Amino acid sequence: MRRLLSRFGGRGPVYSAVFLMVIVCTSGSPIFGDGEPPVPDGRRLREIVSQNFPKGAVLIGATIGAGGLRRPSLAIVLDREFGYVTPENDYKHMIVRADPANWNWTPADAWEKHVKASGQVLRMHCPIGPQCSRWAKEDVRTAEELSNELKAFLQKICQRYNGKHGYAYMDVVNETIEKGNWHKDKAGSTQWECPWFKIGQDTDKNKTPLFIGMSFEVAKQFAPDTKFIFNHHEEPAAVNSWRLIKETIHYLRARNLRVDGIGWQAHVDSGWETPERLARLKDLITWAHANSLEFHVTEASVWLKKGRSETQLKGQADTYRAILRALLENRQGGVVAWNTWHVSDAVGWHTEWHPSLFDADCRAKPAYYGIHEELVRATRDGER
Repeated sequence: MRRLLSRFGGRGPVYSAVFLMVIVCTSGSPIFGDGEPPVPDGRRLREIVSQNFPKGAVLIGATIGAGGLRRPSLAIVLDREFGYVTPENDYKHMIVRADPANWNWTPADAWEKHVKASGQVLRMHCPIGPQCSRWAKEDVRTAEELSNELKAFLQKICQRYNGKHGYAYMDVVNETIEKGNWHKDKAGSTQWECPWFKIGQDTDKNKTPLFIGMSFEVAKQFAPDTKFIFNHHEEPAAVNSWRLIKETIHYLRARNLRVDGIGWQAHVDSGWETPERLARLKDLITWAHANSLEFHVTEASVWLKKGRSETQLKGQADTYRAILRALLENRQGGVVAWNTWHVSDAVGWHTEWHPSLFDADCRAKPAYYGIHEELVRATRDGER
């Protein structure tokens, strides 16, 4: 057992817990149930971060759902490589409040035990935005009903997890803007829409949707120990959308509401990293730090839509590297965070485009080594 644990770069309660979980799950199958994950060459990513950057200044993380935690190989890779985790959907309205008559805390509660054992930092991805239950999108919902639901949902989330071990961040709102305009409700209940818009708009120059301020008010009251992220999906070149986000953050702060960071999802195609796009990204990071905001890449994906040849895998790695380098080169201005939306190509969103740092068998891809090399490069030659 001691030899087995040493292969994962450490020993102690987290590794023992993972080992016990693996043994329980095998039921006569190979020792790791769904396959023992190969260990990449070099130091682990979380080890590089903890040893070479001031605590909390640089966060390197990954996303997995509570279901993924039950797959031993995925859980081992997550804990071995990443000190920062974002549960995929487990804190979202569409999971916690799938049934308006009940509250489902089982997936979310699984994380409380996990991060306490693993020593990881967690960001609750429970934003008010389009990721809500289908019943909330039904056209019959009134502004009053939606307002009451928003407040009840966020209040319970905040009260349940604020101050818990490792619970550092929370996405308060997400995808509030669509092509430079407010993301609105739409007919039906299956579309990508934001039903909370129905609550109403303020009288400021941008007619800011009331649900945005309402969300930050509830978070401020019931999650005083948590940092709040304003998350968005469009790339930095979508200047009209980001202008509206910047103005909204000033609007919120003028109302004595707290916003601690902005997040960019960063779902991009391989080859995204043109000089113009990288310049836009760096400008956005600089603006965030100049306004006392952390900058998080919250959902990084680099899609391979045309195959997985050696050249294409290298191109994917180059794109990952370029985005992380833009963050690390600007880390002196404030906190920077990078979180991939995947652990392996085996599970997750759009696995047919092979976006992960690890393949379906949890073998490190060139993208993993690209991230590894960028972290080492940033601390080489006294650059700490």
